[in-house]
Amino acid sequence: MIRPLLEVADIVRAQGDRFIEKHCRWIHWAHRKVLRAIAHCRTAALGGHRDQCPRCGYRAISFNSCRDRHCPKCQSGARDKWIAARQNELLAVAYVHVVFTLPHHLCQLALQNKKVIYDLLFRASAETLLEVAADPQHLGAHIGFLSVLHTWGQNLLAHPHVHCLIPAGGLSPDHSRWIHPRYSFFLPVHVLGRVFRGKFVAALKRQFQMGQLTLAGSLRPLQNEKAFRAFLRPLFRQDWVVYAKPPFGGPHHVLGYLARYTHRVAITNHRLVAFHNNQVTFRWKDYAHGNKKRKMTLSADEFLRRFLLHVLPRGFVRIRSFGFMANRSRATLLPRCQRLLLDNPRPQSSAAVSTSFAAQPVCFRCPKCATPMLLVQKLSAWSISQLTLARPVLDSS
Repeated sequence: MIRPLLEVADIVRAQGDRFIEKHCRWIHWAHRKVLRAIAHCRTAALGGHRDQCPRCGYRAISFNSCRDRHCPKCQSGARDKWIAARQNELLAVAYVHVVFTLPHHLCQLALQNKKVIYDLLFRASAETLLEVAADPQHLGAHIGFLSVLHTWGQNLLAHPHVHCLIPAGGLSPDHSRWIHPRYSFFLPVHVLGRVFRGKFVAALKRQFQMGQLTLAGSLRPLQNEKAFRAFLRPLFRQDWVVYAKPPFGGPHHVLGYLARYTHRVAITNHRLVAFHNNQVTFRWKDYAHGNKKRKMTLSADEFLRRFLLHVLPRGFVRIRSFGFMANRSRATLLPRCQRLLLDNPRPQSSAAVSTSFAAQPVCFRCPKCATPMLLVQKLSAWSISQLTLARPVLDSS
């Protein structure tokens, strides 16, 4: 991929210190850590390593990546390794993509209680899928799926939602056979929406009663139980958005499809257009108006504020698995699913199912002959500062 001319790191280096000084009353140590990591990523400050081509002898120094999960430059390697590890978990069926979204009414509450609200979003959406799928009126099966949390919209404002990738079908209650879906839409979204709403609001009430919610600033009045119940009441006057895309083929599509969602950050460097006079311009899709492509210009201060809205709590797991793909069940139930599908395959109507995808190893190749480079020496930040480089430094890790 061609390196973008403008990066989030450029904006952080130019305005990061001023932003921290201006917003020191609310900015958290985790925000500072993310800004520092992005600013130093693939610079001499993090050290590096000397690489050599075993074929033509070309040598170069590469700077280390920060490996922060919020950094736009550090996701491709982690994503490729994660996806390669998922190859043996694929099933020979079509897959379905379902998205659960929290109403905008809850966004401010979510920002003050990220760990609690995002965890409830995972649990309520997973319980909804498992319960509705187990109902004989819909599928009558025990399903498995991956869930990935995204907290942003295209305009960088808070928009918490979970992407669920589900093999179309599931195990019978006694795990003796594979049940294929009876309908092309897999599970009815109107039912999913109602069940999801009920489960989430009930769990949110429990968290409030247990004193687990932070209610500060504009939400301080909600510390009163009567006011909190009044705050929740409008949630039942609207349908909660659950979106299900049509099945999109078998395992030959799944890994590439996963790559779009698993290790994304709030904005990629390739969406940035310009940074002039303390103004940042970036591309975004206006989903409310037919996915129309637009450009948005924000002050650097507002851009960084929106970017930091999506810093996750320390240790928070944003990719989770449920059902027969859950960690405690995967080792026994996934092989059973694969065996049952061999015995009872679904007739293929469109694209044939294939598992021929092979993840390409992530490596730095020689710019002259394309041979994988070999690491010959690790370099500290101090040793790099002492070097007089005879050739351009390759900024990769």
